[in-house]
Amino acid sequence: MVLKYTDKLMEHFKNPQNVGCLDEADAKATEGSPACGDMVTLYLKVDPDTLVIEDISFESYGCASNIATGSIITEMAKGKTLDEAKEIDWKSASDELGGLPSVKAHCSVLAVETLREAIRTYEETHGLIPPEELIETTSEVVLSRLTHVMNPITGLDIVKMNLVTGVGVKDGEITVTVGLDADHPFAENINEEIHERLDRLWDIEKVEVIFAGDLDTGH
Repeated sequence: MVLKYTDKLMEHFKNPQNVGCLDEADAKATEGSPACGDMVTLYLKVDPDTLVIEDISFESYGCASNIATGSIITEMAKGKTLDEAKEIDWKSASDELGGLPSVKAHCSVLAVETLREAIRTYEETHGLIPPEELIETTSEVVLSRLTHVMNPITGLDIVKMNLVTGVGVKDGEITVTVGLDADHPFAENINEEIHERLDRLWDIEKVEVIFAGDLDTGH
C-alpha cells in the first residue's frame, strides 16, 4: 500500500526540528517501543517561575509519520505554558502536518501521550499536582504505571508479559518483584524505567526493585 504524505509532513520528516537529547532537561518521557515499530522520547526545559516550556527536544525510532509528529509536537509546545501544552491533542498535531494517513494516526497519538507524560513528570517532580488530583498510591496505581515499562525485545509491557510477580506498598515504600534474573540483558533498563515511573509519586519515599534471581541467592 502506497501512503500519501503531505508536503509539510515530508518536510518535517526530512528536516525534523528540535532533535536530540536536551542536556540538563527538567523532565523527560518515553512512550512506545522499537519492537512495536514506534518510540518517542521527549525532553523539556521549563521556566520554574512562569512554567513556560523554554526548550524541548525529541528522539524518535520509527517511520516518517513518527518522526514528523515528534517534530511538529515540539514546535507546537515550545513557548507555551504547561497548561497550554496540555491542550495540544493528536488531531491538532495531525492537522498541523496537513493530515496523516488513517493507518498512521497512532503516531500523533503517541507524540501527544509522550508530551503529556513529560509534563506530568515535571509536575510530579516539582510538587505541582493540585491537591484534588493527588491519590494515594496503591498496588493498582503501581501496576498502572508499570504498563508503560516495556520489554525491549517483545514491545509488550512488563505487566502484560506477567514479568511483575509481586507489588507491595507500605509506609511510603514500594517493592516490585520482577520475574527476571538480575543479570538479564534488559534487567538494568527495566530497573531504571521502573524507578522513572515510580520514584516521583508524591507519597512514596523509597522504591525497591527485586529480580527473581536475587531471591534465589538470598540477596
